[in-house]
Amino acid sequence: MSDLRLGIAGLGTVGVGVVKLVNDRQMAYNQMFGTTMSITAVSARTKGAERGVSLDGYAWFDDARELAKSPDIDVFVELIGGDEGIAKEAVINALEAGKHVVTANKALIAKHGVMLAKLAEANNVALMFEAAVAGGIPIIRVMSQSVVANEITHLAGIMNGTCNYILTTMEKEGRDFADVLADAQAKGYAEADPTFDVGGIDTAHKLAILTSLAFGTEVNFDSIYIEGIEKITAADIRNADAMGYRIKLLGMALKTETGIEQRVHPALVSKSSPIAAVDDVNNAVYIESKMLDGIMLEGKGAGEGPTASSVVGDILQILRGFIEPAFIMPTEKLKPYEKARMNRHEGGYYIALSVKDKVGALAAISERMAEASISIDSLIQQKAESDEGVIPVTLLTAETSEREIQDVLKKMDADGFLAAESRVIRIEKFS
Repeated sequence: MSDLRLGIAGLGTVGVGVVKLVNDRQMAYNQMFGTTMSITAVSARTKGAERGVSLDGYAWFDDARELAKSPDIDVFVELIGGDEGIAKEAVINALEAGKHVVTANKALIAKHGVMLAKLAEANNVALMFEAAVAGGIPIIRVMSQSVVANEITHLAGIMNGTCNYILTTMEKEGRDFADVLADAQAKGYAEADPTFDVGGIDTAHKLAILTSLAFGTEVNFDSIYIEGIEKITAADIRNADAMGYRIKLLGMALKTETGIEQRVHPALVSKSSPIAAVDDVNNAVYIESKMLDGIMLEGKGAGEGPTASSVVGDILQILRGFIEPAFIMPTEKLKPYEKARMNRHEGGYYIALSVKDKVGALAAISERMAEASISIDSLIQQKAESDEGVIPVTLLTAETSEREIQDVLKKMDADGFLAAESRVIRIEKFS
């Protein structure tokens, strides 16, 4: 390939990391591939901001949409973020102008990936987004190249470092969610508005992309069932620990008889499983296939270094001439997404109940479980909370269905013995 000229839009943490990495390794890249790669233009919200890196010699564009169309670039690197507005318009401009696009924007790909991939195919250019999922973990390359010969049946992952840090700290220090979240915000691990992270939306964006790659379907973010970690308590984590589990926020996708099931929610995972050992801000992605059984990749899921490394890795793929369909196969071959029925999900469940301290309450709860043929594997009953007359009871069930759990909880609530909404956490098994 001839010389490759880069235009970078967005000079936040990742954008600055890309500038540093290209500058530091530019000579090595040129020697490795026998051609040159260089940054020629940049764009950001504020030109004069102190970024800790020199922008001398780069053309400046106030508007990323104009940079995307510039005849002086070959690759448009979009690091602005967001699924609408300037980021989307600039990427469309670049593809229509025949520019390759590299992005770390998971929201954009989760919402508009198929449309953008069709546009890339029509203009014979690349759309690459390794950095959009799990930071420095090369999961997209592994799925598109290393395990592409296999039929993937199940994937799951810890895909948000903020949530993993909060849950890890809650466990280590015995503190509640709100307290640890405030610390995470003070340390810069969580945003001032943490909704996208702790509410599971960030994980869902990444899951939507991986689901398409795994099962050859069109990306469908809107079909994902999403729960965050806001309701997880220190007591839940202590009880899970006593029962041999840890709590993680997981994004999961699997094939079922009724379609593809996509879920994001907290889950109990056995302490003996590899994914249970993934702590702090680290990410991990687990893939199960018929020939490989289960494999897991772990590493840093965010930050300047890991994410910039994935961005530049995509650029180098373009430099080497590896131009492939964005979702492994041409968009015309992607199957329509068929959503599985969530109530058919089967597995064990952790149920935290606040039971009124009344005669017959516990017997009534046991009777309801028996009526539904739901076996109880473990039970933790704590002392009544004197101020409120409430007994905290934690149940661990054998395998049952989502529908049966929801039905029995409705009946328990109607009986009038529960003092608060029950907390239900699914148990997930890994080979």
